[in-house]
Amino acid sequence: MNETLDTILAPADPPAFTVVNENGTAPFVIIADHAGKRFPRQLGQLGLTDADCARHIVWDIGAGALADRIGRALDAIVIRQNYSRLIIDCNRTPLTATSIVDVSELTPVPGNSGLSEAHKSARRREIFEPYHNRITLELDMRRDVGRPTALISVHSFTPIYKGVARRWHVGVLYNRDPRLAHVLLKLLRAESGLIVGDNEPYSVSDESDYAIPVHGEKRALVHVELEIRQDLITEESGQTKWAALFARLLPQAFARLNGRNV
Repeated sequence: MNETLDTILAPADPPAFTVVNENGTAPFVIIADHAGKRFPRQLGQLGLTDADCARHIVWDIGAGALADRIGRALDAIVIRQNYSRLIIDCNRTPLTATSIVDVSELTPVPGNSGLSEAHKSARRREIFEPYHNRITLELDMRRDVGRPTALISVHSFTPIYKGVARRWHVGVLYNRDPRLAHVLLKLLRAESGLIVGDNEPYSVSDESDYAIPVHGEKRALVHVELEIRQDLITEESGQTKWAALFARLLPQAFARLNGRNV
């Protein structure tokens, strides 16, 4: 496919991102880079089947709903991406090999093959940049008024990846700044029955991530990336349970980081 479109979103398409609880009073800014599974109408499903479009290759199953529930429980703002990561991955640096992939895991993505530079630029301009510009706007506003802020990035991971089962229930991810992550790790490991990954099943790096390095590390904001196993948050009951857990532990972790006990 040699796609030459230089405009991706039509007027009837939803915006690139959704903001929930915009005026939340909590210090937390919750983001969800892979929350969405939408495709722009003129791109169809990129040649994928309906079954493929229900899989993890298209979106982080349950992550957006969980982020919304955490935001409501904490009275925190949530900014989440609406479109599939296969259109453009909003947690990858644009123009890198993993920004727009033509094979995801082991599945070919025909609609991403042979794209023109103009088309790639349109995906970046219409989907990637508006989402990250909104996060930047929020963080700039908080900085300018001296508002304490912690960045929380919510993701989910598939229970089986390329045939290998993953035993963790939740992963706590970080790179250069482990402050919030290390406190949250201790709190999660004190919970009964949880298998908690320390930079598992992924870790944060400049090559594999964009949001935490750019919005968290470069600003010296305390931050953490959360990965929850998808089978635990596919249904509303699981989302409610995990949202309650994070709504209880995140304020404790933030308070301890600032020398207070909750």
